[in-house]
Amino acid sequence: MKILTVDIGTGTQDIYLYDSRIDLENGFKLVVPSPTMIVHGRIRQATRRGDAVLLTGVTMGGGPSQWAAEDHARAGLPVYALPQAARSFNDDLTAVREMGIQVLSEDEAANLPDSVVRLELRDFDYRAIARALEPFDVSLADLAAVGVAVFDHGNAPPEYSDRQFRFDYLDERIRAKNRLSAFAYRSEEVPAMMTRLQAVVDSSDGVDVPLVVMDTAPAAVLGATFDAEVRARSRALICNVGNFHTLAFRLGPDGIEGVFEHHTGLIDLNKLEDLLRSLADGSLKHEDVFGDHGHGALIYDPEPLPLERQDFNVAVTGPRRGLFRPEAHGQPEPGFRAGSPAPLLPYFAVPFGDMMISGCFGLLAAVADVLPELGEAINASLRGAGGSGTPPWEIE
Repeated sequence: MKILTVDIGTGTQDIYLYDSRIDLENGFKLVVPSPTMIVHGRIRQATRRGDAVLLTGVTMGGGPSQWAAEDHARAGLPVYALPQAARSFNDDLTAVREMGIQVLSEDEAANLPDSVVRLELRDFDYRAIARALEPFDVSLADLAAVGVAVFDHGNAPPEYSDRQFRFDYLDERIRAKNRLSAFAYRSEEVPAMMTRLQAVVDSSDGVDVPLVVMDTAPAAVLGATFDAEVRARSRALICNVGNFHTLAFRLGPDGIEGVFEHHTGLIDLNKLEDLLRSLADGSLKHEDVFGDHGHGALIYDPEPLPLERQDFNVAVTGPRRGLFRPEAHGQPEPGFRAGSPAPLLPYFAVPFGDMMISGCFGLLAAVADVLPELGEAINASLRGAGGSGTPPWEIE
């Protein structure tokens, strides 16, 4: 049984092909530029040439692509966008127009001259991944399922904070299903308000097997739980330091005990350690994070998680996990401050030997929950009992 998993972040898209016949460490993988980085580069090229740009396709991740589009407009060059593509930058099309981007109808776009550079926006390009693997004689023709993770703020109502809307969504999912796979859906069950997840479904042409979509941060944290050191704990504090968002979960035998989500660019190590300590002892309040321009915090189980362990007391994953490295701050030890509590002791989780694929392993575990008919083989692999120990070159 084979399952394609694709974890799409701001900097990279991480691709892992699961095969139940072999050990997870032998699975084929790719780490390549994220779709928003690809669009960013192509807009930059158009800016250097002085070409007008039309953005088509569906809603996808913004960030770098938005910054390049805004710079293009500031350079006095036209940026056109169809409505769905424009919502990659803001669900409010008035706000998109205020960036200098001209939102056009399909008919208006069809009348633009051929000299306009047309860029299709999409987070998930199944056919491109299949083409990339084909020269290596890796086929996706016999898949059992596909899993894709993206970060989705959701489409907040007018005048409602998108930060609060996102955190309301996290809270609702945790209360409905107190496990990390609660943030994963079959393609036909995606809530209408989760527009980026739905856009992945809408642009999944070529996929003729069950598709599961999931939020990236819970996928990364779920993947980190399969690190042997983390898995040995009955309760754990796990922090995913993403390029844009930092999200931490306190996990226990009954599921999620607490959570917070902040913007990575607004925190340093000292602030992050304070938040993690408060999450661990149960004192963290929503306003502590939301009032600091983050998304928020919630405690579901008031029982404190002791942090006196000497080996490590917080497991860390994510592309900006280096925030926990003291040399990045010119500090003699993690979190050192005169008169401060003892620094946290981070452990850099490496599930099945590869931190970059943590989200893919989390996706795989979520697929097992969402598609239970595939769960037995997947769970056996994740427990280390999957595969036959047979080398890949002996697999027919």
